[in-house]
Amino acid sequence: MNKQISRLALFSLVMLTALIVATTYWQSWASAGLADRQDNAIQRVAQFKVKRGVIRTADGTLVATNKEVRRGGQTLYFRRYPAKGLAAHIVGYSTQGRSRAGLEREENSYLTASNANLGTVVDRLTDKVTGGTIVGNDITLTINTKAQRLAESLLRGKCGAAVLLNPKTGAVIAAASSPTYDPNLIETPNGYEKILRSRTGACTGTSPLFNRITQGLYAPGSTFKVVTAAAALDSGIYKPESRFYDPGYCTEYGKKVRNAGNPEAPEQFGHVSLVTALEHSINAVFCNIGIRLGARRVLEKAKDFGFYSLPPLEVPGDARSPSGLYNGSKVFDPKDPASEVDPGRLAFGQERLLTTPLQMAMVAAAVANDGVLMRPHVVQEVRGPGGKLVKRVRAEKYSQPMKRQTAAELEEMMVKAVESGTGTAAQIPGIRVAGKTGTAETNRDRVYTAWFVFFAPADDPKVAGAVVVENQLNGFGGKVSAPIAKSLMEAILPPARNGKP
Repeated sequence: MNKQISRLALFSLVMLTALIVATTYWQSWASAGLADRQDNAIQRVAQFKVKRGVIRTADGTLVATNKEVRRGGQTLYFRRYPAKGLAAHIVGYSTQGRSRAGLEREENSYLTASNANLGTVVDRLTDKVTGGTIVGNDITLTINTKAQRLAESLLRGKCGAAVLLNPKTGAVIAAASSPTYDPNLIETPNGYEKILRSRTGACTGTSPLFNRITQGLYAPGSTFKVVTAAAALDSGIYKPESRFYDPGYCTEYGKKVRNAGNPEAPEQFGHVSLVTALEHSINAVFCNIGIRLGARRVLEKAKDFGFYSLPPLEVPGDARSPSGLYNGSKVFDPKDPASEVDPGRLAFGQERLLTTPLQMAMVAAAVANDGVLMRPHVVQEVRGPGGKLVKRVRAEKYSQPMKRQTAAELEEMMVKAVESGTGTAAQIPGIRVAGKTGTAETNRDRVYTAWFVFFAPADDPKVAGAVVVENQLNGFGGKVSAPIAKSLMEAILPPARNGKP
């Protein structure tokens, strides 16, 4: 009899333990997944009762917080954005309709304290047991408020994007997409429609809600020559001093591919080195390099930089686009590049090549960081309601797309491009700036996509990035985007003293 009672007690204890474990799992450990399912109606209602964590920039500017609303005897929490759209495409929005975007969606589990970190789980269970309000975790970004505001200001009235990275850590210093929007308007009467109507004249097709930083796809033009040059130098076939003859064109498939007619330099250069070819952005030289290297080798080098992968940043996957060759709206990874891809035009950033601004900022950052590409990130840390550290994002290597020597050689070539080539508008007195212009054709006569990729100071880089501006009439990268990059670098870097940085 005692054995039966003991067995029954043991069985009951096991069942009770299983019930506790299961309840804890579904309410705490697995709740992150449930919270992120926007089709879960019960969870949608419950999250109004959660006081979402705030989001701040690196220097403490509040970009997302809450407003309390009493409704039906309950206290509900709805979102407000006190900075009125600062870094809107990164921060995103969380609305009463439970539609979310940006970090508000991607980091929702942290913001609602439904993540699986032990400290958060304990705090959440305590709040439930005591009947207190569940308070989410606060997120601090890597974004510099001054640089972000300046980037948005410089792009105002234009259509494009600017991305600034710390090349040594991958931290995003600024990320601006233009036109932008105020997320506070989304839930005001006719606010959503007002945002959709507020398009800039130079923009075509997409609304201000579109994230050009990670989602916008543009022909990179001559900025892609940095990737081609990396492939050329890494191959051992070419050196910086390798000699070429430029008659003003290269011959491919029996047809002449001419130089761009860059206004800063003549169209025909004669005998030049690889350094001079990048300095003055000579299409004919890079066309011949592409033909000799072959499309496969150039594309493989592009993949080393991150092409053909979703940009690694903490925004939702549907707001990120892979860079690469495209057939229509679909990315195209050729099985036989030798027969399917034009290597000459690929080498100077044409063909069917499209890239995001973040991807080109990553290219510049890899050159700046001795050939090592760090994983870009915009979240610096997550802290619980009492200030206890929940998560700190540490610098992480993403890839090594080129040899250290290749990076050093490319650095000097890009410095020359700013000192005396197509990028002179980015010069900063007393600071060695490295850069590369790009001017991509559109389907409209004399209307271009203007690019500039850069880093500085060249000797000890503190910032790397990319600027792209769409639909510029006679707008070359050196004329349109390089001055924007210069202003952004000046805002971040300490002023030079006595001619020295």
